[in-house]
Amino acid sequence: MQKPALMIEHFSALRKHLFRILIAIFLCVALMFAFTPQIVDFLALPIGGLDELVAIDVTESVGVFMRVALMCALVLASPYIAFELWLFAAPGLMPRARKFGLLGIPFVLVFFLAGIAFTYTLLLPSAIPFLLNFMDIEALPRVSSYINFVSALMFWIGIAFEFPLVVYLLTAMRLLEPRTLVRQWRIAIVIIAIAAAVITPTPDPINMSIVMAPLTVLYLISIGLSYLAALGRRHYLAK
Repeated sequence: MQKPALMIEHFSALRKHLFRILIAIFLCVALMFAFTPQIVDFLALPIGGLDELVAIDVTESVGVFMRVALMCALVLASPYIAFELWLFAAPGLMPRARKFGLLGIPFVLVFFLAGIAFTYTLLLPSAIPFLLNFMDIEALPRVSSYINFVSALMFWIGIAFEFPLVVYLLTAMRLLEPRTLVRQWRIAIVIIAIAAAVITPTPDPINMSIVMAPLTVLYLISIGLSYLAALGRRHYLAK
């Protein structure tokens, strides 16, 4: 705040990085146009295929197509987005922190895809039958509501699966200590329960537990990775 010119310089640099991120997302959306029909068919398999869905509005199918293309583009571009954010933060980091940040970028996509796979293989097969047969009322799902529901669920759980990677990198950068994660485990469990309740597509405790269990395991994994990062950091400083 004492040097406003530096803040303007940082905002200008951030604008350039954000502009390149937008270009990357646009290119990925254009690329995903060729695969979106197949992806929509794949997303509809848990409910029995597209034949089980109906479209009411004239533009509903177009909206579904664009949403799926955008979601897939964000997943595909996630490593590049992380790389641009790393470029923005790198000048203010120590050499070791820059190195670990750069090495962690490829794993962004890996953890994201792991969260998507968990949602598709474990969560959706149990959640969709419950929703369709709740109170024994026959449901005729709209393609927009179903695809929006499935894509949002996959996206946010994919984001949640990034937590161990973020914790490891923050610890390696000396921005987080493993003791903090251990001391705050009770608060973490409460936050995980709230997040599971928000993410879970159904109000029953079974599906909430299906979401809460992996999030809890991810937190425990994060503690272990944080300790590994802290040990590696101390070993590096001891040299």
